[in-house]
Amino acid sequence: MTRKPARTVETFALATASVIVQLLFAMPAEAQDAPEQIEMRRAQSEPLQYKLPPIDPAQVPPPKAVDLRVSIPVPDRWRIVESLGVKDQWWDPYNQNTLKGDKPYQGFNDWGLDWFLNLGAVSDSLYESHRVPTPVGAQSAAGAGANNVFGRENQYVLSQTLIVSASIIKGDTTFKPQEYEFRFAGAFNYNQAHVEELRGINVNPERGTVRNDSFFGVQEAFADVHLRNVSDHYDFDSMRLGIQPFNADFRGFLLNDSVFGARFFGNRDNNQWQYNLGWFKRFEKDTNSGLNDIRTLRADDTLVASAYHQDWPVPGHTTQATILYNMNREGDQHDFYDANGAQIRPSVIGDVRPHNYDVAYFGLNGDGHFGRWNLSSSAYLATGNTSYDPIAQKPQTIEAMFAAAELSRDFDWLRVRTSLLYASGDKNPFDDKSTGFDAILENPQFAGADTSYWIRQAIPLIGGGGVALSGRNGLLASLRSSKDQGQSNFVNPGLNLIGIGFDADLLPQLRLIGNLNRLQFDDTAVLRYLRNQANISRDIGTDISLALQYRPYMTQNVVLNTSIAWLEPGQGYKDLYATGDRPYSFLLNLILTF
Repeated sequence: MTRKPARTVETFALATASVIVQLLFAMPAEAQDAPEQIEMRRAQSEPLQYKLPPIDPAQVPPPKAVDLRVSIPVPDRWRIVESLGVKDQWWDPYNQNTLKGDKPYQGFNDWGLDWFLNLGAVSDSLYESHRVPTPVGAQSAAGAGANNVFGRENQYVLSQTLIVSASIIKGDTTFKPQEYEFRFAGAFNYNQAHVEELRGINVNPERGTVRNDSFFGVQEAFADVHLRNVSDHYDFDSMRLGIQPFNADFRGFLLNDSVFGARFFGNRDNNQWQYNLGWFKRFEKDTNSGLNDIRTLRADDTLVASAYHQDWPVPGHTTQATILYNMNREGDQHDFYDANGAQIRPSVIGDVRPHNYDVAYFGLNGDGHFGRWNLSSSAYLATGNTSYDPIAQKPQTIEAMFAAAELSRDFDWLRVRTSLLYASGDKNPFDDKSTGFDAILENPQFAGADTSYWIRQAIPLIGGGGVALSGRNGLLASLRSSKDQGQSNFVNPGLNLIGIGFDADLLPQLRLIGNLNRLQFDDTAVLRYLRNQANISRDIGTDISLALQYRPYMTQNVVLNTSIAWLEPGQGYKDLYATGDRPYSFLLNLILTF
């Protein structure tokens, strides 16, 4: 029993000595490993040290798994694409282009990094040849033996318009409304007109049968200010002040013009509702180009209130309700003559006395689709009064109506459509009511407006006063002295139209357009009085047009249009003009856009 502790101590001492000898004289553990394992262990224990490869200025090398992150500073987030090799090309509007607002303009850096510049240019070249009723000159004629009321009808026009525009825009993203926009657009026009009769292009017969004219007009000059956001969806209120384009409805039936004024607009309910509140004043127009003459504001004011509801009554259709109040006080001014010497205000009709008028238009318009059917519609009620009517020779109350609709359907590369239009006429020009519908300034896109003979040509009412049966680029038979410069006239024969048409995309670059419209007056009572003619039929005739549109790059940057249109005269047209010649028009039009 007394030896056990000694033996235990001895055993513990021997074990401890054995461990110490092994620690002092044994080989390192890593020496027993393979060389590859030793190298891997050392690599893991030492800090990494790598050299960055040289950077090619033309191309950033792709990242590697063990590379450190390489950063290239850029002045703003819009120029990230430049680090990927995308170059800015000022002449190319469809790729990266600072002049087209693709990224902030560095020249505005003192104002911040979210100011954009957008420049634009449009060249519109037109040649048009047409046959339009033309009277023989009152004082003298261009040809011998011209003893008839109607003269030679062939005419042609050359017109070149260059539009340049610039916008400065402050904004951040696509979805957030812009904060400011300052925009200017000016148009220079040169035109040359040839006719075959004296006084056809100027009241003074000494001016001959050829006219050369040029004009520069300011079509846009406004400031657009974002007032506030009203929801997380960026519903907003904005104000626009200055010379601005305005279209009262979807197709330009009532007021489609570049006007001076103030407009408040915005949206609500995630853009399902939009609104307009505006006051506009019209400029005098240049007689031959139709551009704004900003030297003169007319005594013609319009107040507008309109609301749009998206996706009503079905998804894909927009409904608009609008009220416009037009107040004209040009009867308080002196007689006005256009650039060609013709009296425009008051019209040379009836007893040629000046007058004022107040008209309110109540409209309901729609545009969109119901399933596979496309529908564009418009309806207006005009009510008001005129201080004096030169035919009735007394004040009159205005009560007139207008309705139009275009229904179409697409079949792959083909769209077929039908058009209907009704503008009420005046059945009794001598009573106390004016029931012929007239617009403020129409520029309609309806029933083949770009090519239709009736819509494109200004047809004078020869022998019935110094007015036109229809205005250039107008649908209504309004008997105005001038669509652009004259006053509205609510004693007119009105118009009924029914038409069919098609748009056929023969190629991605080539479209064929055809229209056939049947036209008639709503009532010819006022025509019978002005022409002192017992019987004038309501039948105007059939307007037929064909057009080709060629877009070589499948964009709107280069567009070549050519068309031919003619009117198969109805009995009413023959009663008015007693001509056997078929009216026609032919045009070539080249539009270049940057």
